[in-house]
Amino acid sequence: MGMPITIDIGGSAGGLVEKVFDYFDDVDRRFSTYRTDSEISAINRGDIPVRDWSGQMLDVMKIAEQTRRETDGYFDIHRPDGALDPSGIVKGWAIRNAAEIVRQAGVSDFFIEAGGDIQSGGRNASGRDWSVGIRNPFHTDEIIKVIYPRGRGVATSGSYARGQHIYNPRAGRDPITDIVSVTVIGLDVLEADRFATAAFAMGRNGILFLEQAEGLEGYLVDSNWRATPTSGFGAFCQP
Repeated sequence: MGMPITIDIGGSAGGLVEKVFDYFDDVDRRFSTYRTDSEISAINRGDIPVRDWSGQMLDVMKIAEQTRRETDGYFDIHRPDGALDPSGIVKGWAIRNAAEIVRQAGVSDFFIEAGGDIQSGGRNASGRDWSVGIRNPFHTDEIIKVIYPRGRGVATSGSYARGQHIYNPRAGRDPITDIVSVTVIGLDVLEADRFATAAFAMGRNGILFLEQAEGLEGYLVDSNWRATPTSGFGAFCQP
């Protein structure tokens, strides 16, 4: 998927790991905006009419439209040039689906991470809850908070790793400068991913959106190095 992927599956599951990596490769071939041979690139060139879109593409587009409505337009997969870019939702969608592949194989202890977004289940090899470190966006080799998602999904959106790639679609697509990262804990990684993107596009108001949203907790770091968590975030900081 053009990003580091980590898979930790309990027990002897070499074939299962390969199956999950093959799935991620298929997702990349279909959704990568960096590949000229991907389905999304062909759609943006006008080579594939809607009636011929794959079922996976239609599923992602349906979720994207649902998220746009649920966030009052702050989540928008249209680039400033009008092209479609579903990457703000595909990563979480793909990790969630990969986790389901693992569960259907009868494995309950697993950890799947792609580009900083995470879905875990069960416990690690030491019999403890999986833990996730939130990076310091100003010094990315440092961890500023450790959380224990306990089966929930975790996603982070920000500008510190890839630069300005998320814009406010309601303000002339202005770049986001008042915050640098938002980490979201959701019922699963897809929920976390889609709302992390939207919350970041909202700037400082993103943490208020997460505070009011059912099933979501968040941790925002602003450009002044201040961290603001939602009121229920602390429950996930205890081992």
